[in-house]
Amino acid sequence: MRIPLSAPDINEADIQAVTSVLRTTQLSMGPALEEFEQSIAAKMEMPYAIAVNSGTSALHLCLRAFGVGPGDEVIVPSFSFIAIANAIRYQGAIPVFVDIEPHSLNLDPATIEEAITPRTRGIIVVHTFGFPAEMSAILHIARRRGLFVLEDACEAIGAEYYGSKCGTLGDAGVFAFYPNKQITAGEGGAIVTRNPEIARFARKLRNQGRAESSGDFGHDYLGYNYRLSEMSCALGNAQLHRLDVILHRRETIAAIYSEKLRGNQHLIVPPGNAPGRTISWFVYVVRLAPHLDRKDREWIIAEMAARDIECGRYFTPIHRQPVYKHEPCKTHPLPITEWIDGRTLALPFFNRISESDIQDVCDALNELTHQCATAGSRKVETADGPHSKTCVPCHPCSSRSSGS
Repeated sequence: MRIPLSAPDINEADIQAVTSVLRTTQLSMGPALEEFEQSIAAKMEMPYAIAVNSGTSALHLCLRAFGVGPGDEVIVPSFSFIAIANAIRYQGAIPVFVDIEPHSLNLDPATIEEAITPRTRGIIVVHTFGFPAEMSAILHIARRRGLFVLEDACEAIGAEYYGSKCGTLGDAGVFAFYPNKQITAGEGGAIVTRNPEIARFARKLRNQGRAESSGDFGHDYLGYNYRLSEMSCALGNAQLHRLDVILHRRETIAAIYSEKLRGNQHLIVPPGNAPGRTISWFVYVVRLAPHLDRKDREWIIAEMAARDIECGRYFTPIHRQPVYKHEPCKTHPLPITEWIDGRTLALPFFNRISESDIQDVCDALNELTHQCATAGSRKVETADGPHSKTCVPCHPCSSRSSGS
């Protein structure tokens, strides 16, 4: 695409950091890993950071450290990337899907209490799109009910909630460094925690359960190969050192988008910084207004692609994923989640996007949404065949809620 959905920001210092590792004899579990972990811990103002090969692995290790096992239940939002539910299933536990807030798209604290059962062990909180979740209310419920809180801050590195960094408020937090994230290590993830036992356990499990000080390949636990290479650590560390600059640039890009789209009555632009919250802009996701629907979105995505502009769908709710028609899970009523599904549209968003490219995106989107809104009986070609627009839901409550 002429204007891709995302692109990593790699500079010469990043390249030199990686090549310097390639000139050494240690390409795994070496000094770059230690330096990266120390940098993460310092940046997050946490005593322990454990680097692993992905955010999914980080989630999995935390759940195992919390003792989650077969038959246990963990409360999660369905409007999220599928990794949170998959990590729960790796432990034989049951994801319990609850609804989100319509403004932030984060887990709604008001939905937690009714989802708690004697089998509930904890809550995974996702800071969706880098917008901090309502941690105070969630932590209050968790402490009162004896539940752990695991923060999925994979989309939210650098975000803050009333002066505290997202990922540091719960019992543990996880980050990810995939190429579309604010900073990248190529692949990779990290755990941060104040609990030394969680840190010690995670370090052993990422390396096949091997004791860190073992010189004779002594393995204390059934572990995994969740190691992160020295090259990835070097790249991640170099990127982490310019995180503040990167986040400022992304905030500027988001502000430009919002200014150019604010007058479009067919779109809802993402919220800016709410009281007590600082966003870490992971993606820029608009929502179609109530008079437009899923088929409008699919038509817009196709038309944008025809203009060499890539757009994305964030997210298909997990409870609607084909795999979770067969995997054990529990689903509570999800009216907001199901109304949002099909209405979100991710626009091209990366550090080096130019203002002229942003203008092209906005001009095309403004034109296409206007066409959708004014062509009341337009035939839309979809995977299901032509569709005549006759009726669309006008309020989240008009959506059907899920069964269990």
